[in-house]
Amino acid sequence: MPDLAAISARLAHRLHSLGVGVGPDRAGRFAAGLQLVRPVTTEELYWLGRVTLAATPAEIATYDRVFADVFRGVSDIADGRGDPNQPDLDSFDRGRSRPDPDESGTPGTGGVPRPSPTADGGDSPEIDGDELSETPTGAPASAEELLRRRDFADCTFEELAELRRIVARLEVIAPQRPSRRRRRHRSGDAIDHRSTMRRARRTGGHPVVLSRKRTTERRRRVVLIADVSGSMESYSRAYLYLLHGAAKALRAETFVFSTQLTQLTRSLRTNDPERALRDAIDHVGDWSGGTRIGRAIGEFNDRYGRRGLARGAVVVIVSDGWESEDPALLGEQMARLSRLAHRIVWVNPRSKSDRYAPLVGGMAAALPHVDIFTSGHSLDALDDVLAAIAQR
Repeated sequence: MPDLAAISARLAHRLHSLGVGVGPDRAGRFAAGLQLVRPVTTEELYWLGRVTLAATPAEIATYDRVFADVFRGVSDIADGRGDPNQPDLDSFDRGRSRPDPDESGTPGTGGVPRPSPTADGGDSPEIDGDELSETPTGAPASAEELLRRRDFADCTFEELAELRRIVARLEVIAPQRPSRRRRRHRSGDAIDHRSTMRRARRTGGHPVVLSRKRTTERRRRVVLIADVSGSMESYSRAYLYLLHGAAKALRAETFVFSTQLTQLTRSLRTNDPERALRDAIDHVGDWSGGTRIGRAIGEFNDRYGRRGLARGAVVVIVSDGWESEDPALLGEQMARLSRLAHRIVWVNPRSKSDRYAPLVGGMAAALPHVDIFTSGHSLDALDDVLAAIAQR
């Protein structure tokens, strides 16, 4: 019995190599069809692959040639053989020995017999698992999957535009906290005396049925503070998209800083992310300037934190930790912030490297007061940031 996963992966990989738009979606449909149909002849396998892997008539000829190459020595169902515009299979199959043309009696076809599907639907030879003994290569990744692994700093302008659409679809879950208010619930952990006595009127004042209540939850405040200094310029645009999404989904308070702190909450609550980005850049006078993290955190503590904005909140700071002033000031202000906030998440894209060590003065001073430290340098890494925000 041939390995069905090997069949799916090998066909998808070779078709993609020749320019056919076979991605994980088509490969998945083909693999699901293999599980349902369980073809026993090459004719059945051919038509199953043709309807799931070849989406347009222009792709059928390439599909036929690839199918014949994968099952060389078994069958060849190539409608377009002899077309000089067909891709050269040797370009991706070098090094593989081809059968002697004499074995099939058909010169120039790579030793493969002519097509086997017939009008009367006769059976073709059964699939021999030994023909697929090569180690298969996984189905190629889609453009979105590749973008999810790409570092934000390496993204082109077009990729950043696509990044905006992906970030807009991300599910940003607000963290929850226990509320002082209790609501009636049949499986509550406490007796609701008022409701119990009200219901007791129906039974002559006897509390036959005990009403119960439990503590409810409410959304915890989220504060995002992003570094837009020169050292973070390659990541600033991507994280402004995240700030825009969080401001809409969580009603988060958003700030950016370089040499001074700037609040962007109102600017980022517009529905148009590009307009929000332009307004943010225009609103920030020190965009891509120097870095004074300690002074910016201190300004946040004095103007917003002590007044309740940081009390019990999840504070997310996006910065590489390059402090141009005394790191002791940053350590002092982070200690103040940690006494106000429920949780501090520090996102440092430079920490993606395995060789990274928080030896920079600012980062070394701030790290003892950080609850969660993550990189967030790509869309995949951004999932860790969102999980840290939503963590109970």
